[in-house]
Amino acid sequence: MFKLSLAQMDIKLGDPEANFTLARQWTAEAAQRGSELIVFPELWSSGYDLENWQKHASPLGQGMFASLSDLAAEFKIGIAGSILEARNGKAYNTLTLFDAKGEQRAVYRKVHLFRLMEEEKWLAPGEESVLVETNWGKTGLAICYDLRFVELFRKYALAGAKAIIIPAEWPARRAAHWQTLLRARAIENQMFIIAVNRVGESKGEIFGGHSAVIDPWGEAIVEGDDHQSLLHAEIDMGLVDEVRKRIPIFEDRREDVYRDE
Repeated sequence: MFKLSLAQMDIKLGDPEANFTLARQWTAEAAQRGSELIVFPELWSSGYDLENWQKHASPLGQGMFASLSDLAAEFKIGIAGSILEARNGKAYNTLTLFDAKGEQRAVYRKVHLFRLMEEEKWLAPGEESVLVETNWGKTGLAICYDLRFVELFRKYALAGAKAIIIPAEWPARRAAHWQTLLRARAIENQMFIIAVNRVGESKGEIFGGHSAVIDPWGEAIVEGDDHQSLLHAEIDMGLVDEVRKRIPIFEDRREDVYRDE
């Protein structure tokens, strides 16, 4: 069984110090509970303070990335979540996965930028999908708006992913989309979806929470509400193989029909 924790934060806009203080507190609690992984929301250290990205962003291995590495090593727990990365004079919305030794295992830069929050104005898009081998199985990485792009998730599934980690800042007014799409991605790809959304208000936008772990049948193992909370779940990764054997959609795919001429 794989134990993990979801950090459904009310992110303080442009205040990395306050956000890191809470992150440290919750990391300690998650480790004490026996979780192997804690997942934080999208841009959890700064929020959507994108116009001030130069104040918050740092290269990999420095700044908040280094702090996360140290935090993972100190509490002997894996940590995932996206923050701002400075790279070649540009800013990226970057999801990193650190293992329990504090070693960086994966880096994913958000591929699909969300125009409704002016991401394209401040951020550069990532160029590749990222699948990583972990202690609990092959895991794909995605961020928020990526959830709407079925091609990315199917690519991960066909490559052997058994879970996807998705940090997000998803508005409450589209909470129904969030909840529906999490279940759809889990059911259609017969995998676990590990999704962490923020709560609270920022720049006039209210965020919906409802962080969740959805199993390959589309059932919620744990699901939050719209309040700040640290959630915990325990999952059996063997369920992925059971479901795929029970309903063998990957064996029944007709690529000859789907392929463009």
